[in-house]
Amino acid sequence: MSDLRLLSCARLLEQGQRLDQLSTGLSVVALASALLLAIQYQLMLVALLLVLVLLAGALEKYWAMRVAFDAALFARLAEADDLTAATVQLDDGLLGLGLMPAANVGRDWTLRCKGALGLLRKQGLALAAQLLLAVAAVAAGAFA
Repeated sequence: MSDLRLLSCARLLEQGQRLDQLSTGLSVVALASALLLAIQYQLMLVALLLVLVLLAGALEKYWAMRVAFDAALFARLAEADDLTAATVQLDDGLLGLGLMPAANVGRDWTLRCKGALGLLRKQGLALAAQLLLAVAAVAAGAFA
């Protein structure tokens, strides 16, 4: 994989920050709303849906951390003078920290990029779940 493709993959993964920011906003609104509705109006279904928004937000945060980590690695490796040597060092470091199984050592960068983009998709799906649950909570509150 060329340095430009690594950098392109890194820049694409960095877009996960925007998903994460939206998720954070939804989580804050969901928490405040759940507390107010559950206490003031006894709308337990709405409160439950908003708690599910928070759980989906926690899942999104996990994927956001993974995506940001990969984005930083891809950007750094795109700048490496010797990608092969840098890959060996990276694999050794990740293996030593327990962040990569031994079976993945030496994987092609195209496969690594596909895997990282899969994490970005999971992050997006967690955000989509948050949005759907938030809409369901609003609808449930409107018809309560």
